[in-house]
Amino acid sequence: MPENTLYYGDNLAILRSRDYFPDASVDLVYLDPPFNSNATYNVLFAERSGAQAASQIKAFEDTWRWDAEAARVYFETVEAGGHVSEALQAFRRLIGDSNMLAYLAMMAPRLVELRRVLKPTGSIYLHCDPTASHYLKLLMDAVFGPENFRNEIIWHYGGRGAKAVANQFPRNHDSILLYSRSCGAHLYKRQHMERAFTQEEARKRGFRCDELGRWFKTAPRGDYTDDSVRQLEAEGRIHRTRTGSVRVKYFLRSVGDLVVEDVLVGDTWSDVPDAMHIGAERLGYPTQKPEALLERIILASSNEGDVVLDPFCGCGTATAAAQKLGRRWIGIDITYLAIALIRRRLRDAYGDSIDATYKVIGEPVSLPDAEALAASDPYQFQWWALDLVHARPVDQKKGADKGIDGRIYFHEGDAGDTKQIILSVKAGHTGRAHVHELRGVVEREGAAIGVLITMQEPTRPMREDAAAAEPYRSGWEGQASYPRIQLLTVAKLLDGSARIESPPLSQGNVTFRKAPKAAKAEEPHPELPLGD
Repeated sequence: MPENTLYYGDNLAILRSRDYFPDASVDLVYLDPPFNSNATYNVLFAERSGAQAASQIKAFEDTWRWDAEAARVYFETVEAGGHVSEALQAFRRLIGDSNMLAYLAMMAPRLVELRRVLKPTGSIYLHCDPTASHYLKLLMDAVFGPENFRNEIIWHYGGRGAKAVANQFPRNHDSILLYSRSCGAHLYKRQHMERAFTQEEARKRGFRCDELGRWFKTAPRGDYTDDSVRQLEAEGRIHRTRTGSVRVKYFLRSVGDLVVEDVLVGDTWSDVPDAMHIGAERLGYPTQKPEALLERIILASSNEGDVVLDPFCGCGTATAAAQKLGRRWIGIDITYLAIALIRRRLRDAYGDSIDATYKVIGEPVSLPDAEALAASDPYQFQWWALDLVHARPVDQKKGADKGIDGRIYFHEGDAGDTKQIILSVKAGHTGRAHVHELRGVVEREGAAIGVLITMQEPTRPMREDAAAAEPYRSGWEGQASYPRIQLLTVAKLLDGSARIESPPLSQGNVTFRKAPKAAKAEEPHPELPLGD
């Protein structure tokens, strides 16, 4: 099985490949399946009918729909029999042919494959919101067995207060369902966290300060032998109460005027803010999760060198955390935009040399591959073509960027002097009209350069019209000039014989929001005694 690999494509087809994923080949699975959590409860359960074909899930459009494809997958899974079949049939009797049923029907075969690829010592963490968590828990029971349920972790991310909603308490948590592959054999390492208090707060919590100025808390003696009690007493760790009972001192750290307590992490995590509140991490991906969340999961359920799989890898937080913690990783996503974001995230953190340490499987590597992608899915082709030049797609749903498929931003001179390169991607027939359109967009936007990426070789009139545009003169390199309108073909981008002519983007490209540089994470001792 390839290691440190990104797969572009449908994760079900990829997971079902024994060449890619042999049985019992993965140590840890984390998945955050896309789901339209912003829709109302009633909309999610609205009855759906019709035979329209299912479209691929586009980036940021995290929704499943009950349609012909969802029905096909449902009946295929039901006909396979077993507990999963029984669970889906029960769901259908309860909620009907709804979008929620489509979601559960699509998840069922994927969970079956994830169980197959997990090692006996492996664990799976399924991240979901309260709209679907109860259904997913029943489905996980059917796939993994209720005896392998370990925890429902509550991630409370509303550190800045919950946003008010009408007629109900505001929601400010997600659920993370933890199941093991087999009962009792799974890897688990206890995790600890630190909480800091002022000295006044420490006293209110019952902490004490001894004659040496050391802060401590006490706990009942427990099952210590007489010899161990004598040893603790010699170490100054025995506290005798007025009633004569024996308690054990656990010393705390002092940092300035703060008292720091080391506590065992339970199943409610309120110390990890969501990624939208961590400016250094925020990449602009709407469902991005914080690295601290994934680091805790990876540290608890894997060792260095283990394989971590995220089959809905999105912007790659699990991938980034696994790389940082010395794990091997595999990510799968059905959108090429996600693959491009992860590549950029890894390069920002580790430099361009990181590209040599992993593979990308499923992306076009030849002109026939590109033609096939363009024919099957124009949006994915567009995102892939833009990634060839490290450009970021525009949000097509806004409708405000007509004629613009992507942008590259860069700086010249003063850091506040931001310039842009406008990109247009054409998979089909092209002509002079496309060059004229691009020139108009460049003028309208006040852009420095416009680039037209095409499958076809530009015609002579197209090249003449592009050359007629006044060049862009840069103040970056002593008034160097660059073609204002540039025509690039996919074939030449693939073989490396063409690139965008522009000021050095490596020094000033701000197209993607940059991920922070990676720092080697230190793995804490999993059995650190409380307070020691």
